Amino acid sequence: MSAETALRPTGVQGLSILPATLNLAGAEIELVSALSRELRLKVALQKLVSRFDFICIDCPPSLGLLTLNALAAADRLLIPVQAEYFALEGLGQLTRVIELVRAHLNPELEILGVVITMYDGRTNSAAQVVAEVERHFPGLTFSSKIPRSVRLAEAPSFGASILQFDAKSKGASAYTGLAEEVLARE
Repeated sequence: MSAETALRPTGVQGLSILPATLNLAGAEIELVSALSRELRLKVALQKLVSRFDFICIDCPPSLGLLTLNALAAADRLLIPVQAEYFALEGLGQLTRVIELVRAHLNPELEILGVVITMYDGRTNSAAQVVAEVERHFPGLTFSSKIPRSVRLAEAPSFGASILQFDAKSKGASAYTGLAEEVLARE
């Protein structure tokens, strides 16, 4: 199925999604022996690029072929980092992969910014993670921090974005702030 035929409306004006299916579970294995395996997503999205102002690609928290395809297809990268110590270790690996992608697949890839997620400002560990991220990515860390929130966790189970589910919640406010920062950097 092509990306064009898989595209679905969301009920939000100007927003469409290209949902994953169970077939994606086997894609990693199928891509291993495929020619130009790192560029399959880029090629699949080419017909959609002119139809949208932004195409956001949500990636799994792993550095496999699916994520590599996303990095090869992207212009800019928004890196979410959980406000937890072990998330910093993965960040180091990701920066090495980004450099490899720039060198071999996508020299135009740039980091738009880093967003802190699952943030709890009451903990010292969260503050330490923020300080480390800001030290490693000076000027790239968004000031909006996405909080730990029951409402954020509940929204997907109702098939809704946080703005549809609870527009007055702290999570909705944080995502709105992040969107404004992203647009300001464009």
